[in-house]
Amino acid sequence: MSTGDNGPARVAYVMSRFPKLTETFILFEMLAVERQGVDVEVYPLLRERTAVMHPEAPAVVARARFLPFLSWPVVRSQLHFLRTEPRTYLRTVWALLRGTWGSLNFFVGALGILPKTVHAARLMAAAGVTHVHCHFASHPAAAGFVIQRLTGIPFSFTAHGSDLHVDRTMLPQKVAEAAFVVAVSEYNRELIVSDCGEQVRDKVHVIHCGVDTGVFRPPAVRAATERFTVACVATLHEVKGQTFLVDACRRLVAEGIDVVCRLVGDGPDRELLRRRITEAGLADRVLLCGRLPREAVAQLLADADVLVAPSVPTRRGKREGIPIALMEAMSTGVPVVASDISGIPELVAHGVSGLLVPPGDAEALAGALRRLHENAGLGRLLAHGGRQKVLAEFDQDRNAAALVERFERATVT
Repeated sequence: MSTGDNGPARVAYVMSRFPKLTETFILFEMLAVERQGVDVEVYPLLRERTAVMHPEAPAVVARARFLPFLSWPVVRSQLHFLRTEPRTYLRTVWALLRGTWGSLNFFVGALGILPKTVHAARLMAAAGVTHVHCHFASHPAAAGFVIQRLTGIPFSFTAHGSDLHVDRTMLPQKVAEAAFVVAVSEYNRELIVSDCGEQVRDKVHVIHCGVDTGVFRPPAVRAATERFTVACVATLHEVKGQTFLVDACRRLVAEGIDVVCRLVGDGPDRELLRRRITEAGLADRVLLCGRLPREAVAQLLADADVLVAPSVPTRRGKREGIPIALMEAMSTGVPVVASDISGIPELVAHGVSGLLVPPGDAEALAGALRRLHENAGLGRLLAHGGRQKVLAEFDQDRNAAALVERFERATVT
């Protein structure tokens, strides 16, 4: 991508936290966008402190612009805009606070990120940033809104899952001022249109998150496993539905099926799940593996008989977008079982590229796993269908190219 005589386009990425292991799609999307010839700058709203990183992350962390909430340079940027564009600055602050009023989370978040976002806007303008892309419709999109108003640099944002499903405060204003909006599924696109009006339909584009189909590829020879091996790769959180998977494993064991289930990830429900596993007598069968980098996940999938994504809507209304773990497993040639919810059916076609079950139904989940345990031919059929689906619609580089095309159309030349 080029902006003509000015050289390569320069896109600033804004996200809530970086480097967050559970949001690897942002890291690898940025790297894929760079392979398209775009200069990428990284402006996280917060720095994630983590001991586990993907090998590709440290180099990006080293060049990311982690800005303080308040410092003398941050104050100088407020004074700069007050001096040069006082009306624009004050109207932008007012629009942000008025737009987020009524949502404690969004209003407090807006107050918190506003000074550093104003500073980021000044830095981006000085650095020749040509486009701002924000991941998540919540605080990052609010930052894009501010940056566009202060500098005129066009912005876009990607709406994923809970950032869109739980609280859509200020969504119409963000969509109205964005150059374009990315929805990771048709489900999300229709939700945005229903909330913001039919007039925004042509502004909202479905560009799926993708995976590296070279890293996640079927092994030359898949080793036979003595035990029926189930994998679940997800944050340990209510929305991911692991408690129903534990119950499904209990049912399989009661039927005499020799199953082992590996739960990869960490999160607020770790101790709850540990108790459930112990109470079910499954401590030697359902294993909490913690966080793993991408290469370890790829190996775990290559050794699995099935991957399960037992997603459920939470009491607060959280829902999945389309889990990346499903794409990774399908790309690896592993059959999948997933909940029939949100955008998941756009990836998993029942009986073609995986099996779908009602969310929160442990018996149906156990039944789907039982089918795969008893019918290796069905597993091979679904594995092939899943790989073909990912190659056609969820390849990382192909989808990054589609995103870059949108950047190019929106960029001020």
